[in-house]
Amino acid sequence: MSALRLLGAATLLAASPAAAQVSPERLSADVKTLASDSFEGRSPGTPGETKTIAWLIAQFKAMKAQPGGPNGSWTQPVPLVHTRMGSGTVRAGDTALVQGRDVYLSTVRGVDRVAIANAPMVFVGYGVTAPERGWDDFKGLDLKGKVAVFLVNDPDFEAAAGDDAKGKFGDRRMTYYGRWTYKYEEAARRGAVGALIVHDTAGAGYGWNTVTAPAGENYDIVRKDPESRVMLQGWLEGGAATRLFAASGLDLAALRKAARRSDFRPVALKQAFTTDLPVKHDTAVSQNVLAKLPGTKHADEIVMFGAHWDAYGIGAPDAQGRTIRPGANDDGLGVAGVLELARNFAKAPRTDRSLVFALWSGEERGLLGSETYAVNPVYPAAKTVANLTLDILQTAGPAKDVMLVGAGQNSLEDMLGDAAKAQGRVVTPEALPERGLFYRADHFSVARRGVPTLLLMAISGAPDLVKGGRTAGQAWLDGYMKCYHQTCDAWGPDWDLRGAAQDVDLFRTIGTTLANSRTWPEWRAGSEFKSVRAETAGERN
Repeated sequence: MSALRLLGAATLLAASPAAAQVSPERLSADVKTLASDSFEGRSPGTPGETKTIAWLIAQFKAMKAQPGGPNGSWTQPVPLVHTRMGSGTVRAGDTALVQGRDVYLSTVRGVDRVAIANAPMVFVGYGVTAPERGWDDFKGLDLKGKVAVFLVNDPDFEAAAGDDAKGKFGDRRMTYYGRWTYKYEEAARRGAVGALIVHDTAGAGYGWNTVTAPAGENYDIVRKDPESRVMLQGWLEGGAATRLFAASGLDLAALRKAARRSDFRPVALKQAFTTDLPVKHDTAVSQNVLAKLPGTKHADEIVMFGAHWDAYGIGAPDAQGRTIRPGANDDGLGVAGVLELARNFAKAPRTDRSLVFALWSGEERGLLGSETYAVNPVYPAAKTVANLTLDILQTAGPAKDVMLVGAGQNSLEDMLGDAAKAQGRVVTPEALPERGLFYRADHFSVARRGVPTLLLMAISGAPDLVKGGRTAGQAWLDGYMKCYHQTCDAWGPDWDLRGAAQDVDLFRTIGTTLANSRTWPEWRAGSEFKSVRAETAGERN
């Protein structure tokens, strides 16, 4: 039994008063500000960012927190390449593909044009190379100069009994091999000129409207080796992909099944891929915002709370003519939660360990702000006790449960269970593990460096609401997903943030306990991050 389990609910209650101190009203007020039109959707490198950063720093100054960035600053620079792909030629053989309808394309390379002439297209199944699981979709294929076409998610996402892939990748629980980021990275490693992922809502975890929401805009960290990123990346709409394969005499549905076998081999399409697309590009320096409350006894040991301040900025008009995608819940509400935690901790006696409050840039563009931090940490990963991340909370009122993302990863979930019990609630494992949410939020950047993490993300399943139960929770979730990354992810006076306040208060309880103990949370034996953490064991007392 871990040391965390020995703490128990009674200890958690003693560490934090039972009455919630997180204010639903203050959460609402902060989101209303962040999601207002004057913040222009908080896109990195825009006037909306400038206003956002200034407002966030003012909040931390008002609560008398200290600057937590490098060299005593409030911010950490996040150098970015910013690209915007224009319209032009996109063809597969003689078939024209319409950007936004049949295909969605972008680039993270700082180039003036993406011109690809008659590149061979090859279907690579799920595009997974996982020797530790006995899986290789490529079978030695040379992708140099080709466009690779992938299925989204893992080989066992749709696997049935008898399929070779069954159970090899956690069944329906997505691994990192299922993420689009992995597939683009693998394509680049193998020399592909382009990478396209066949979209399906179940496998991706979101609809086509979410895929197209950036409208050709993309970001990446400024890299010493730009060629480490594939030139052209994007998605094929599911119906368009089926027609494209059929034109090559291929049955995409049958190939999906074939890709679940270990003897799957890549399949060439008859069509060649051609694009000639203009690209506007520039570099911008965005900012992470970091604040801290120094510890009194073990100031070099860090308990970190995080959320991302960025959203999708200004885009094409929707049916009502709205162009600003305000990101009220994703992740204005998470930011409001971190600010409320900082206010509460600032009013309380100082903890033994230091508390750091991180508000990241560039999450919507691929976790770029948190990745910049992870590559250039202000506080060493070895001495970071835990990272507690808020990214989308439910707005439908008190709930009987809290959703756990990434069950089985580390011992922080034991603390979550005890804190929820102290509130008279229970923990429910995520209902949609195939969405791979554990790999889609900023905590993942530090988890990859061994830091134990805990994520609260309300789109992981329908909450069991006090009023209306899980049926009402599902109605809330379905309604929110229609607005995910859209102009309608907006603050509303009808929001009931009592449940969100309860969830934020769980982190207050857990954070207080960790910050006043000598406990180091542990990765489970089956976690891919346990060995990374073990490498720095000698640096922790």
